Amino acid sequence: MTQMNNKKPINLLEDPVADTIKRMTIPMIYGMVLLMTFNLVDTFFVGLLGTQPLAAISFTFPITFTVISLTIGLGIGTSAVIAKALGKGNDESAKNSGTAAIYLAAIVVGILSFIGYLFTDEIFLLLGASEALLPIIHEYMDIWFISSICLIGPMIGNAILRASGDTKTPSIIMGSAGLINAILDPVFIFGFGPIPAMGIQGAAIATLISWVFGLLLVLYIVGIKRQLIHTKLLSLKTFVASSRGILHIGLPAAGANMLTPISAAILTAIVASYGDSAVAAFGVGSRIESIACLVVLAMSMTLPPFISQNFGAGNMLRVEKSYKLSVKFVLVWQLIIYLLLVLIAPFIADIFSKEEAVADIIVLFMWIMPLGYGLQGVIILTNSSFNALHKPMVALLLSVIRLFVCYVPLAFLGSVYYGIEGFFIGGVCGNLIMAIISYRLFDKQFPHELVEGKEVSS
Repeated sequence: MTQMNNKKPINLLEDPVADTIKRMTIPMIYGMVLLMTFNLVDTFFVGLLGTQPLAAISFTFPITFTVISLTIGLGIGTSAVIAKALGKGNDESAKNSGTAAIYLAAIVVGILSFIGYLFTDEIFLLLGASEALLPIIHEYMDIWFISSICLIGPMIGNAILRASGDTKTPSIIMGSAGLINAILDPVFIFGFGPIPAMGIQGAAIATLISWVFGLLLVLYIVGIKRQLIHTKLLSLKTFVASSRGILHIGLPAAGANMLTPISAAILTAIVASYGDSAVAAFGVGSRIESIACLVVLAMSMTLPPFISQNFGAGNMLRVEKSYKLSVKFVLVWQLIIYLLLVLIAPFIADIFSKEEAVADIIVLFMWIMPLGYGLQGVIILTNSSFNALHKPMVALLLSVIRLFVCYVPLAFLGSVYYGIEGFFIGGVCGNLIMAIISYRLFDKQFPHELVEGKEVSS
């Protein structure tokens, strides 16, 4: 329930809401800045290899995001179950759930990645990749699928730490793994000393090494140093019982998260009709989006443990205040980010591609799509908050409506009538509609007539 930092331990159940959210989120932002920035290194160095390798790695995003989203979903279930147990004071149940979550994630990710490895050609041809790109895609994905089992470290291990209120340690783990990836990328891609140049395959090897490091580090911390999980095997009965609670939230959450890369695959297929240059630009834009939205992503990881612990303790007034403060902040923050991106768009485009056709579409992406990032933030925070309240099916339904009723259809219609520019504008309109729906629905979770006259710590 607490986390040590240079001020005092954080108490999620008693400390002022705004200050607690801030103190939890800032360490996560630091870690994610490092991780996301270093991940952009992949795109930058691969972009130096030419448009084809850049297009190839862009085609991999929907697939890699599918596996990553699955583990994130299981992490959401893990965090919600553990945080609620800690809010009730049941430490042993929390420890069982954390241990079971690691076993469960290893099994599920292993199966999914094995299927992806077997059907790589069929999957990427379905996405719209050309036959010529398949050998390049294999160079990257064959290694990536093997390394994906290590995702249980940064996704599940860090979820266990966040559930206890510790966001500083996960940020250190993420930043360290990202730094290793950034250092090794140019070494393996272009060669250094006795190490030969391996091109796009080198980027995958660098990712593998950084993930192995992250996995070993997080297992040491949660298993030995903090003793948040058991170091001995769970009994089958305990594993099944603990897994049931995690899957109750984790499966719908994983399903909701996996809808995002599925929609990204559909969007990539639409963009592919405009050629490899458009796909390459869209891939760069997607990486920039991950940087531009990192504060939202950080808050989506720190807000749920706060909500779940207070939900477990019955402090619904603190739940409501934390959600509404977070929504107001991300709307203002993302507006500032949008204005900044508009100014630096030409410079960013020039960094990632020297081909004018690719650079022009990158600029167009950055002038339009980030306008909807604040709205997207409202949607993300609402979904994560519903999961934290142990209402995963509501979050899943909202994700389905957003992606397949609002976002993808409007982007498609925009592309039909106004080309690639209409494609981007349609996506922004989809986020606007869904943000309004999401906020109003979550607001209805609180009986406001019971709130009047009562105060929450601020």
